[in-house]
Amino acid sequence: MSPRERVTRSGKARPPRYRLLQWPALLWLTLVWLALWRSFTVPNALLGLVVAVAVCLVFPLPPLRMSIRPHPIALAWLLIRFVWDVVVSSIEVALVVLRPRGLRNALVQVDLATPSDFVLTMVGEMTTLIPGSVVVEARRSTHTLFFHVINVKSIDDVERFRQTVLAQEQRVLRAFGKPPIRNPTEPEVAS
Repeated sequence: MSPRERVTRSGKARPPRYRLLQWPALLWLTLVWLALWRSFTVPNALLGLVVAVAVCLVFPLPPLRMSIRPHPIALAWLLIRFVWDVVVSSIEVALVVLRPRGLRNALVQVDLATPSDFVLTMVGEMTTLIPGSVVVEARRSTHTLFFHVINVKSIDDVERFRQTVLAQEQRVLRAFGKPPIRNPTEPEVAS
């Protein structure tokens, strides 16, 4: 008797659970297990691997399709620029807090140029870690991020913030290799 093939709501075939065991996730979960127990022994590593397999089987994730290749110089520039942005934004936010007159906030929508979930996550996290903005929604289907931004006085400030996020996306792309860029004129199909 063959196992029954399962399908998703959209009609696509869902892989059996044993195919959901992906070595990067298993390795990461095992390393987290070892770090949590602070015991780097072979028996503990084997137990961590068993726990990782159980977690992946009980809580299956979609297959990881990451074709990233770190570029050291671009990655160094990404980190340097990130630290610079954190320092400058911290000073700006401190000044806004000390002088809160006329403080206006805004929700800003930023449509990313790349369809990569990895880039969407990296850009959202890095931008949120810079003081003054936070991601309030991320739409995977359209690769759109929505930010709450403080101290926005005009449309020019909104556009300046949007360009800052898009520049961050380009730095992430240069640091981790370029995934295919989505053509903005193509109609999008929600999956």
